[in-house]
Amino acid sequence: MARLTTVVVSGAIGNKPFKGGEAWVRLSWVLGLRKLGFDVYFVEHIARYGCVDAHGAVAAFENSVNLAYFKQVTELFGLSDTAALVYENGEQVHGLAYSELLELAETAELLVNISGHLALAPLTHRLRCKVYLDIDPGFTQFWHAAGNAGSHLEGHDYYFTIGENIGSPVCCIPTNGIRWRLTRQPVVLEHWPVSDGGSPDRFTTVASWRGPYGPIQHSGKTLGLKVHEFRKFIQLPESVKQEFEIALDIHPADEKDLRLLREHGWRIVDPLALAAGPCEFREYVRNSGAEFSVAQGVYVGTESGWFSDRTVRYLASGKPVLVQDTGFSRNYPVGEGLIAFRTVEQAVAGVEQIAADYDKHCRSARALAETYFDSDKVLSDLISEVGIAP
Repeated sequence: MARLTTVVVSGAIGNKPFKGGEAWVRLSWVLGLRKLGFDVYFVEHIARYGCVDAHGAVAAFENSVNLAYFKQVTELFGLSDTAALVYENGEQVHGLAYSELLELAETAELLVNISGHLALAPLTHRLRCKVYLDIDPGFTQFWHAAGNAGSHLEGHDYYFTIGENIGSPVCCIPTNGIRWRLTRQPVVLEHWPVSDGGSPDRFTTVASWRGPYGPIQHSGKTLGLKVHEFRKFIQLPESVKQEFEIALDIHPADEKDLRLLREHGWRIVDPLALAAGPCEFREYVRNSGAEFSVAQGVYVGTESGWFSDRTVRYLASGKPVLVQDTGFSRNYPVGEGLIAFRTVEQAVAGVEQIAADYDKHCRSARALAETYFDSDKVLSDLISEVGIAP
């Protein structure tokens, strides 16, 4: 029997504990490539200062919530024998032994490096073909243009981005001499079946109020964060009869914003209670009626074409989505199942449009996921471009 082609996927699961949606971003690549017939390994690196206890204090690797979460997620999806969490420079490893990882790097045909996460030279230097996968378009390129090494772009053979307008005249994100190939957020449809749960009048989303990054300065303009975009639409629930709920990660210092959200009719729930793990996140989406969300100001202000992985999972679940346009309306059909808005008036109209024929929008949502985001199609296209086969 012929040996399967080996692919290594790297990204942050243990580094982002209790964020079920983030776990799905990485899992979709592992599970999707495995479904295509590849022998897939997941390798994650964590630094000493990234290991914390339940109170957020730096902890020993073996006692960290990061390791516990990594174990939980990989075991849940049958990845225990093909996953590794590497501490510091390989001093400790959960899963595959470090010597096994070095051998794996020698034999693997491809590394899919999500956000350039894997930067351990003893491993990356052995990997023969390396793909950089950009899921933060704008942040990645502006950091690189400013000489910020944190983007980890160097040393890759191919560069893919989910910012589908990068390199086009409508998008102001610099390419910095890199040929950015375009890809999309994949969803393994078998893991996200259609759901008829949830009230049609309940719009939800899972969000971080500020996120991990600061604003970007470009050409004398500040490109802001999600908080700045949400504030523009804070009065929306008062204009329609539907319920709006956010599983919101928000810092206590933002109490003023939290109070304003509630005063304007937003229901705020705890993402740690409702979406900390992949299964909990999936159930939260599947028991929603539809999604409403804004985007990071960087994605909006640059016309990047960014499209949310979370929104892809609402679509796959047969849930209509009403989301702020980042320029994605140039790349996907909008109006049924997927409705884009730029103004409060357009958002109100979108809510009314979904309510007027909810079942049609549900069917169209799933059809969009099948047509544009099915992992079989998305990952096959990428694999074809880099020239390997299972």
